[in-house]
Amino acid sequence: MSTNRFMLNETSYFGRGSRKILSQEIKARGYNKVFIVTDKALVEAGVTSKVVEILEKSSIDYIIYDEVKPNPTIKNVQNGIEKCKKFGTDVIVAVGGGSAIDTAKAISIVMTNPEFSDIVSLNGVANTKNKGLPLIAMPTTAGTAAEVTINYVITDEDKEIKMVCIDPHDIPIIAIVDSELMETMPKSLAAATGMDALTHAVEGYITKGAWEMSDMFHLKAIELIFKYLPDAVNNKSKEAIEKMGLAQYIAGMGFSNVGLGIVHSMAHQLGAVYDTPHGLANAILLPYVMRYNGALCSDRFADILRVLGISTENMTKNEIIATFINKIKELSASVGITQKLSDVGVRKEDIPMLAKKAMKDPCKPGNPRDPSVEDIIEIFKTAY
Repeated sequence: MSTNRFMLNETSYFGRGSRKILSQEIKARGYNKVFIVTDKALVEAGVTSKVVEILEKSSIDYIIYDEVKPNPTIKNVQNGIEKCKKFGTDVIVAVGGGSAIDTAKAISIVMTNPEFSDIVSLNGVANTKNKGLPLIAMPTTAGTAAEVTINYVITDEDKEIKMVCIDPHDIPIIAIVDSELMETMPKSLAAATGMDALTHAVEGYITKGAWEMSDMFHLKAIELIFKYLPDAVNNKSKEAIEKMGLAQYIAGMGFSNVGLGIVHSMAHQLGAVYDTPHGLANAILLPYVMRYNGALCSDRFADILRVLGISTENMTKNEIIATFINKIKELSASVGITQKLSDVGVRKEDIPMLAKKAMKDPCKPGNPRDPSVEDIIEIFKTAY
């Protein structure tokens, strides 16, 4: 028997200014003490205050935890848990990109499953028994879709690995996708997170677990990203930013339920070893991994090209693969993403080590083509 599971948020809100629903939801659900998880850059930029003022107007008690790093660590989570407990929190509100929301997810899980307080034991498919402490996610970047997924990523600094934690108990009860919170993103972050969303959609469309329901989400996300990402990044178009917020969420609806592939397996190692921003690592690696996967995925690449308005009727398989890869590279270049790993501090002598770690990453089994460590070394070298 073949069974496909599909999990989404309990409730989601979309649209510029939709954050105003936050206090209404908190009060309707009987919560009283809000633990805000965010980062210092968002506090300093005044983004977090856009959420705080809503709580203050409704006289809702809160504290802010802003120690989250771009690649959050075990220590970030443990410090957050300690403060969350002291405050007597009954609901967590994550305001930020994937790093803040991932940290909030880990805190949420351990608050109700204290046997996992070492954090390390959450790596992979965690066998938790209880739903996490209620979590409301408010993304400030258009890329990770952490607000709708059952995954989160925490860095183990001692082992220099990114732990990909997979747990249906961590999914936020509410997602509020307010594009106004995304409008202060610097160009480099908007570009990297947008390409992260594209990677989610592309890998989700070709992964071994893909099926009809996930396909429709991934194809729509790809269409929106190609259409709106350049305008969102280069012109700060409010409409384009709002469409990117929607596109990344749609991609998350899909990949959270079917998995990813070795773009993520490889990118996770760059984040763990060099602290490379996750979206940037994905953006650089995506075309090289798609060339590797092309022999098994040309039909799926053709589907994507048709969604982008490109006829493949008279193309050979190799032409389809080449055209698809070129479209990715063109989009990446249009928003200022570099095409080489050497430009982001990767050391060539580290490649064998990075490849060995990538082979152990939980995203690897979803890749349509089963790689050897030699294959991954070669992809890293080509991308270097």
